[in-house]
Amino acid sequence: MRTAQQGVPHLGHLYRETRKRLTSLLREFDSDALNAMVPACPGWCVRDVACHLVANVEDAMAGKLTIPPSEEDTAAQLARCANRDLSEMLETWAALAPWAEQVIDERGMWPAVIDVATHEQDIRGAVGRPGARQTPAIWHGAGWLITELRTPMSLVIAVEDGEFTVGPSRTIELALATSRYEAFRWRMGRRSRSQLAGLDWSGDPAQVLDHLSAFGPASSDIIE
Repeated sequence: MRTAQQGVPHLGHLYRETRKRLTSLLREFDSDALNAMVPACPGWCVRDVACHLVANVEDAMAGKLTIPPSEEDTAAQLARCANRDLSEMLETWAALAPWAEQVIDERGMWPAVIDVATHEQDIRGAVGRPGARQTPAIWHGAGWLITELRTPMSLVIAVEDGEFTVGPSRTIELALATSRYEAFRWRMGRRSRSQLAGLDWSGDPAQVLDHLSAFGPASSDIIE
């Protein structure tokens, strides 16, 4: 890997920064916005995504959180939150956050940081409120997600401040020009296969397309 460095991040701080920004955003929404469907999370509305994030912390404290949560787990979370007031849920999230952030920091729990940053962008996309695309959580999260990428051929991924080399050998067979934000999104399955194929490749990406997304890819194009 060759890329610019900004030191080792405090993951609890990244989680806290994202949670507080997302909480403020959610408090601005009226019922129409809260009920808006989220294309990146099929079948979920904005309120459901918020429920999932709060329930994750509650389940983690109760010792029953699976990573990643199964469809049965998330369905149970949404059912449990169905009659809860959003303000109460956000207050619960804030109350449990110090414990969660300490655990995230101590255990190096990247998935927790990436999950909340991913869902912030999912919500922003659903309500047409783009923003927070250059945050430390996105910057560091994209780097972590790219370094975890495993492809069957050697691939160099150029982002705005450096390059990452992944794959089985040092002989570069394919190159991709992208950004940290886009890499963060496609790694988390927020781009369709056709969108992945349409990225700025140096050659035919057919051999790597099915390896790019940790989840997904999306079943249809996601436009943000």
